[in-house]
Amino acid sequence: MTRPTLESESRIVGETDRVTIRQVTDHPSIHHHPFFFVDAWDAAMAFLVLISHRTGKPQVYIEREAGAGLIRLTDEPALAEWSVIPSRDGRWIYYVAGQEGKRVSPRDGTVEVLAHFDSTEMREAGMVGAAMGTTALSASGRYWAVPVKAGKVSQFWMIDTEAESAGVFLEAPTIGHPQFCPDDEDLILYAGPMTDRVWVTDRAGNNRRIFRREHDLQWITHEVWRPGHRTVLFVDWPNGMGEIDPDSGAVVPITDFPVWHGAPDATGKRLVCDTNFPDRGLHQLDLSGAFAPSFLTEPKATSQGAHWAHPFPYNNGPVKVHAPQHTHPHPRFSPDGRRIVYTSDASGFAQVFVATLS
Repeated sequence: MTRPTLESESRIVGETDRVTIRQVTDHPSIHHHPFFFVDAWDAAMAFLVLISHRTGKPQVYIEREAGAGLIRLTDEPALAEWSVIPSRDGRWIYYVAGQEGKRVSPRDGTVEVLAHFDSTEMREAGMVGAAMGTTALSASGRYWAVPVKAGKVSQFWMIDTEAESAGVFLEAPTIGHPQFCPDDEDLILYAGPMTDRVWVTDRAGNNRRIFRREHDLQWITHEVWRPGHRTVLFVDWPNGMGEIDPDSGAVVPITDFPVWHGAPDATGKRLVCDTNFPDRGLHQLDLSGAFAPSFLTEPKATSQGAHWAHPFPYNNGPVKVHAPQHTHPHPRFSPDGRRIVYTSDASGFAQVFVATLS
């Protein structure tokens, strides 16, 4: 059942000739939006999704319209906070809690259990990559793909949200950051080991590598689909971005701008990114290359993760890093391309912000 609306914490905190910045949350606890490659709104933008720790544990909240109070949708003792992903039609918000895959209705707070995972581990240890537990939802909302760590392997579960069936369709050493192709519901991007990272699979589990790094110092990271192109954008940290055709394996450079987390808009024509080492703020890039990257705003987030300032650290296996993800901006366009959601902990607590483009 939907809980009462909290008093609004929304306020305008900055305005330039390029953007108006609205702070959505203002509570002394951790807040963040879903992730840089996960939509924070449904397609109709009827609500904004965010995660708040204000009750002592992470829970799913929504804001129905700009400036409205927040509504808490979940009361989970073990929510996997980076698993949250809304369906484009606005009917459901999917998430993992404990060993279960669930969905909650933003209309009335109804919760349904769709899967029980046979693992006590669920996720890899750590703070980055597969350890985050991000999940993938197809554009139609029918298929939900969930990686689950189970002993020496990672199991890729496919949940049919219409038939309400679930099962493992692929096992691999590591499955992180899964993403359904927005233009092909039978194609899923995922991150393998840090040294062999860019893979795709179909829903039947026929997986294949689509990119092999050129040398052992090359740091490939933060892959994301480019809508309308059926291609994959990736960061060659800190040297810029490239684009992969998953069918031919052809790779072309996109920009030498030092993108950290970069996410394209729904048209695949623009990209918004944050930066680090040095932090130059959020920028908007024209993916055709016709225009130079343009500065938008400076979140002043702490963007923790000292390893980003050094050469690729993973050649000899996993490395323990301190990189709490709520300290990273992770900017993401709204479906209509007019707003950008991001997170900043500049105040001492991570809060959610929305930048509206002028």
